[in-house]
Amino acid sequence: MLTRILWECATHKWIICGRDPNKPSGIIDTNQYMIRTRDRMLILDPGGIELFSSMLNCALEWAPIHEITELFASHQDPDIISSLGLWDRALPKARLHAPWLWEGFIRHFGMENTEYVRIKDEGNELDLGSMKIQFIPAHYLHSSGNFSVYDPILKVLASGDIGAALEPGQPPLFVENFQEHTKHMTAFHQRWMPSNRAKQSWINRVRSLEIDYIAPQHGRIFKGDDVKRFLDWFEALEVGTAIR
Repeated sequence: MLTRILWECATHKWIICGRDPNKPSGIIDTNQYMIRTRDRMLILDPGGIELFSSMLNCALEWAPIHEITELFASHQDPDIISSLGLWDRALPKARLHAPWLWEGFIRHFGMENTEYVRIKDEGNELDLGSMKIQFIPAHYLHSSGNFSVYDPILKVLASGDIGAALEPGQPPLFVENFQEHTKHMTAFHQRWMPSNRAKQSWINRVRSLEIDYIAPQHGRIFKGDDVKRFLDWFEALEVGTAIR
C-alpha cells in the first residue's frame, strides 16, 4: 500500500494511504487520508474491513497508537468505514466524528467503545491542538448525510465521493490532463449524485473557500487550476440522470 506525505507545514501534515495492488479483486480502490499534528492524528474514512491491517500499519508509521485519537466518517458507505469495528478494538482512546443522521447505521459496524461525536447538519470545526479543520456540508452528494473536510491552512478539501474517478490499474496521484480525466468521472457522477440543487449548494459553498487541492476518495487529486476546472465541470454536469 502506498503511503506518503502529500502536504505539510509547521503545524501538521497530510498523509495518503492507498493504491493497494494487493487488494482483493472486485473491491473498489479507495484513498485514505490522515492528518498528523504534533501529538494527535485524525484518520479520514479509514477504509473497508479488508484494508484494516494495512491501514493500521500505515498509521503506526506516523503515530504511536495512543496518539491516533480521531476518526472521521463522511457518510455510511462500507468501502470507506466498514473497518470501524476493528479500529474500535485497536485504539485505546478515540472519537468518531460522523453525521448525526448515520449513528444508528454506523454502529452496526461494531462501535462499542469509541465515542460517537455527532456532526450537525450545518457542520462544525474539530480542534486538533495545533490547527483546526472544518466539516463542510455535502448532503445528498451522494449520501443524505455527508461532509467534506477543509483544511484552511494548507487549503485542502477532502471531498469524499465528489470528484471521484474510477480508473483501471494504478493511476498517478494527481490529475495530469483534466479533459482526458473527465471520461473517468462522468458516469460515476451522473449515477451517484442525485440532486442538481444539492450539487449547486455545495459548489457555491466551496467556491467561497481558498482551495489549492481537492482530494477525493477514489482516483486522482486535483491541484492548482484543475480545482476550478473541476468545479466548473461539475456545475455544468446534469446529475441524477443515470445517463450511461
